[in-house]
Amino acid sequence: MKRMGMIFRAKANKALDRAEDPRETLDYSYQKQLELLQKVRRGVADVATSRKRLELQLNQLQQQSGKLEDQGRKALALGREDLAREALSRRAALQQQVTDLETQHATLQGEEEKLTLAAQRLQAKVDAFRTKKETIKATYTAAQAQTRIGEAFSGISEEMGDVGLAIQRAEDKTQQLQARAGAIDELLASGALDDPTGMAKDDIAAELDRLSGGSDVELELQRMKAELAGGTQQQAIEGGAGQGQAQDRQQQDTPRFDKQ
Repeated sequence: MKRMGMIFRAKANKALDRAEDPRETLDYSYQKQLELLQKVRRGVADVATSRKRLELQLNQLQQQSGKLEDQGRKALALGREDLAREALSRRAALQQQVTDLETQHATLQGEEEKLTLAAQRLQAKVDAFRTKKETIKATYTAAQAQTRIGEAFSGISEEMGDVGLAIQRAEDKTQQLQARAGAIDELLASGALDDPTGMAKDDIAAELDRLSGGSDVELELQRMKAELAGGTQQQAIEGGAGQGQAQDRQQQDTPRFDKQ
């Protein structure tokens, strides 16, 4: 079971590694960082909202405290010390609430400053990661393209391998067909196979055709030699007759003188 589990994990790891695209992983990580940054900013906004609410409550309590102080003064002016004491007691209770709210306000203000600083730092990290992510993606894309070009040139890529196998199969089939055609011609020439069309010739007929073709050429060559020889003799005879006729005409034209 342990071995099966290890084999399964190894297969799954290899399949995931083959299916994983680093560019997609980087984009996913960047998206998660953006979501985290958005949560931090939302937290800063929530803290700022709470701080603002405390400030409004403080303003209200301070206004009520001031009002009670005025009421106490008026009561003392009218000789109502009991009313003045009651107003001052209420003012003291409100002052305690003001003190508590001021403490909470200071705490929230400190948390807001910390969250704001953390958001700024996280923003800087996210920006740096985005720049690095784009650089890595561009480098990976360039390396992937270079690898594919190299594989295409070397013929080890899957597409070029399929093309090479197709060419090899076509060459093998062509050679097989050529060998089969040559074998059939030899068998037909030897008479091992019958030709239903009657156009094929055995080896004896082929040899006789070759010899007869050669004799025809020899006969044609002898005829041409005889024609050339006959033409030369005729020209020689015609040349001699022409020379005799010329001498006769010359003798006829020469004047004769009788001896005195």
